[in-house]
Amino acid sequence: MLLRLAYLGVTNVFALLRLLPRSDHDKDTEILVLRHQLGVLQRQLGDQRVQFHPADRALLAALLHPLPRPVLRRLRLLVRSDTILRWHRDLLARRHATASRPRRRGRPRTLRSVRALVLRLARENSTWGYRRVHGELRTLGVKVAASTVWEILRRAGVDPCPDRAATTWASFLRSQAHALLAADFIETVTLTGTRMYMLAVIELATRRIRILGATPHPTAAWVTQAARNLVMDLHDAGSTARFLIRDRDGKYPALFDTILADSGITVVRSGVRIPRMNAIMERWVRTCRRELLDRTLIFNQRHLLHALREYETFYNTHRPHQGINNARPLAPLPEPITNHDQLAHLRIHCRDRLGGLLHEYEHAA
Repeated sequence: MLLRLAYLGVTNVFALLRLLPRSDHDKDTEILVLRHQLGVLQRQLGDQRVQFHPADRALLAALLHPLPRPVLRRLRLLVRSDTILRWHRDLLARRHATASRPRRRGRPRTLRSVRALVLRLARENSTWGYRRVHGELRTLGVKVAASTVWEILRRAGVDPCPDRAATTWASFLRSQAHALLAADFIETVTLTGTRMYMLAVIELATRRIRILGATPHPTAAWVTQAARNLVMDLHDAGSTARFLIRDRDGKYPALFDTILADSGITVVRSGVRIPRMNAIMERWVRTCRRELLDRTLIFNQRHLLHALREYETFYNTHRPHQGINNARPLAPLPEPITNHDQLAHLRIHCRDRLGGLLHEYEHAA
């Protein structure tokens, strides 16, 4: 017993002598580490293997990593010194990964001013779908995705109009659009009960519309003169059209086809009850009715011609067209706005046509 006590005394003296050169910081660190390890062992009494929680690893790594490697190896630890250093490296890696991770994932947030403008366009134009609103934004230089416009409208409770899939005939029309024209008659009734007939021609490549006139009596002489006016307009504009699609309406006289043939334009008549053969013109007729004729009370022929001229100007110079990537027939799209400050403070002016029936949006001066 005495021999063992003497042995322990001598061992502790040598241990004390070994601790004398060490600094107080190293001693305090070792005491904290040993106390924490004792706490871990007390928490896991009865377990065959000591397990460190993530918080234990973080604490041990933070306390021990400043110590030199020789000092760290002489400490009586439950794990190896290399394990402590690996824990510290993992802490640094997670810290850098957290700091470098973007705060928001995915697309950047849409500016509040852009969202307000989308809802304003949808509110002031009840017949517009999300692609029509997207096209109007493009004419204003505000570049957002069509899906973003769809999401803004959906979240606001506005039902976006579905996009229609292109057909084979529509693909053919697009591929041959530079050489194609299309014509059709439109009917409407004035307040006095007079039935008016309008003749319009559209260029499939540019979507430019030409309203040739309106009359209550589409006689052969009137239609023939409209054909002559069309030929002169196409010649002045340098058009490359070689074919004109029309239906089998009896209001077209034989001289109508002859005048066009003399100018190098071949008339192609659509099949019986096959409106898709003249799909683009039929689409314009529907657009004209929805945006103008169905929302206007026509007094007489003069009033009808005035409304048609205003709509023709609006359609050719301002209204975007989905078939030509939301461009306009007579006005190219502006460059997208890249200045963030300008996007954050949009000042959009609305100019009304036909007493507020049509809206043109542009940047305020």
